[in-house]
This record gives sequence, structure tokens and C-alpha cells, in this order.
Amino acid sequence: MAAVLLLLAGCAPVVVLDAAADASNPACATMMVRLPETVGGLAARETDAQATAAWGQPSYLLLRCGVPSPAPTATLPCITVGGVDWLRDDSDDPNFVFITYGRTPAVEVIIDSDGDPAVGTDGVSGFEALSDLAPAIGRIPADRACVSPEVAGG
Repeated sequence: MAAVLLLLAGCAPVVVLDAAADASNPACATMMVRLPETVGGLAARETDAQATAAWGQPSYLLLRCGVPSPAPTATLPCITVGGVDWLRDDSDDPNFVFITYGRTPAVEVIIDSDGDPAVGTDGVSGFEALSDLAPAIGRIPADRACVSPEVAGG
């Protein structure tokens, strides 16, 4: 019995997340089963909500599939990493929110790039994390793509 308690004490707690509105979309399931066990050098964690994922102890990277697909915008930069287009919201720096652009359902990734210097842990590189996630997220078909300002303006 003591061995079982010791094993349970060593387990990381489940990460509590809210499922997105369209988390039950079959495209989310197709993507979720292909997510890597390690992203940006961080190990996967168990979550408590459908179509969610987390990596790191504590969780420096969170993912939710099934968020609303964003409309075209001129206020958020659109970047392409590994063939996947992302809108980047850095208004809560050092936490960055990335939402896939041109894919339905959309995927939201929240990255803590700073970590916790008080305990000597590093955050994760946004580019590295999105690169690691791109093969799985790329399974959701794209129907739009980022365009440069020059193309959008005429």
C-alpha cells in the first residue's frame, strides 16, 4: 500500500482547463491524437477537458481545440510556422496567445515564454513550440491563409 501512495504522490496533478465551444468537432479528435508527448522540451500533462492539452511542470504551454475561427484582422500579426498560420496576441507579454488562422475549428495555444525565474525554470520558445505542434495541427484543413500587407492593400 505504501508503494501505491508513493507512486500517487509523485504524479503531477491534472491541469484544469475549460473546453472550447466546438471541442467535440471530429477535426479536433484527429489532431489531438497526433500531439507530441514533448513540446519545446516540456513533457505532456493530463488535462480534465475535451480537446485540451498542456505541457510542462508547471504548465508553460496550454492548447485548446475548437475555439472560434478568427476573422481577418489588421490588428494582430499573422505568422506562419511549419505550414500553419497563426494570429499572435502579445498583449499579456510574457504570455503569448496564438490562434490558428484559416482553419475550422481553430486551435488556441497559450505560451508562457518567461517561466518562473524565482525557482529557476525557463519558459518555452513560441517558435519552437509552434514548430513541434505544426504536424498535428496541420491535420485540420486550411481554407484561408495569411497574406502580406502589400497583397491585402492592393
